[in-house]
Amino acid sequence: MRRVVVTGLGMITALGGDRAASFDAIVDGKCGVQKISQFDPSRLSVTIAAEVKNFDPAEVLDSKEIKKADRFIQLGLKCAKEAIADCALTIDEELSERFGVSAAAGIGGLPRIEEQSIACGEKGPKRISPFFIPSALANMLGGFVSIEHKLKGPNLACVTACTAGTHAISEAYKTIALDGADVMLAIAAEAAICEVGVGGFAAMRALSTRNDDPQRASRPFDRDRDGFVLGEGGGALVLEEYERAKKRGAKIYAEMIGFGESGDANHITTPAPEGEGAYRAMRAALKMANQNANGVTIGYINAHGTSTVYNDWYETLALKKVFGGNVPPVSSTKGATGHCLGGAGGIEAVIALSALERGILPPTINFENRDVEHNLDLDYVPNVARNAKIEAAMSNSFGFGGTNGVVIFKKV
Repeated sequence: MRRVVVTGLGMITALGGDRAASFDAIVDGKCGVQKISQFDPSRLSVTIAAEVKNFDPAEVLDSKEIKKADRFIQLGLKCAKEAIADCALTIDEELSERFGVSAAAGIGGLPRIEEQSIACGEKGPKRISPFFIPSALANMLGGFVSIEHKLKGPNLACVTACTAGTHAISEAYKTIALDGADVMLAIAAEAAICEVGVGGFAAMRALSTRNDDPQRASRPFDRDRDGFVLGEGGGALVLEEYERAKKRGAKIYAEMIGFGESGDANHITTPAPEGEGAYRAMRAALKMANQNANGVTIGYINAHGTSTVYNDWYETLALKKVFGGNVPPVSSTKGATGHCLGGAGGIEAVIALSALERGILPPTINFENRDVEHNLDLDYVPNVARNAKIEAAMSNSFGFGGTNGVVIFKKV
């Protein structure tokens, strides 16, 4: 098995248009949640979300191409552009065939699906746009990115709900480790803030209803959490075979040393009792990491931490089962970015890698009251970032359908 390292990063969130701006804002304890501005939310019970602001799709697409790509693709193209520039690779014909894409989205082009469904219902099927299907398919994120950057290697897509981004990273790792490619762009993006998206999650009672206090609505692990806040954005990682990266003198952020995957086989939306599935995914990732690194000490965990009662409770139980009485500092950055669904795993892996690089643990904001009833008593890095020298970091993602993914990175 070949070693795999990270040589490029990119991110776009409600807090910033690139990795530096987003991570700095997260570290500063800022929150990207506001009243929804992309459409009139007055018919909905939930009127807040974490929207990406001041984004111009003309930054990544020709004006004639914009209508062919739903917003999740546009946001993905933005962070992909940053990550590929960051890795400083010259993509010639030889590399092109060994450079692939592993993309992820939990839903895909939901706003475009909503828009075209309305057009069909009101005006008939002849009014459906010929660009509708290719603009909305989840795998078209990878399609657009591969075309833009001439990446002719494997072109994969993961559509595993809120674990999709983490699974995309694992798939990219496997492809390089098994010599299917030398470089892979793992990219995850989501943009589901539309009436049917917000309305659908609200109908499930999954969303916070703190419409009058949006900055404090998403509160992972806090006693008074009442649901997540829908977010949008994207995260991208360039993964590269270690010897190749070393030979060219690449900046190496970290080595990916482990991943774990599991299924709950329990319920379509509720996690398995006591986080049993999450536990098995973390256990598998740690087993692999310890084998690859001859022992590893996790210094930080970016939790899935959705700000829902069951996720935060069961993830905490799973962490205690995995680490015993020595659970490392854990934070959820969804209080700042909102829950970006299929994009979350990509974004949060970039955050974990940024924490590893800079030696600073991002906080769990809006943590005001400890949940004694559910024994949520870990170190959640409450409200204020913390300097820390860490060797390795873990990122967790869990999704509807009982799908779980965990990745681990270590400094080289």
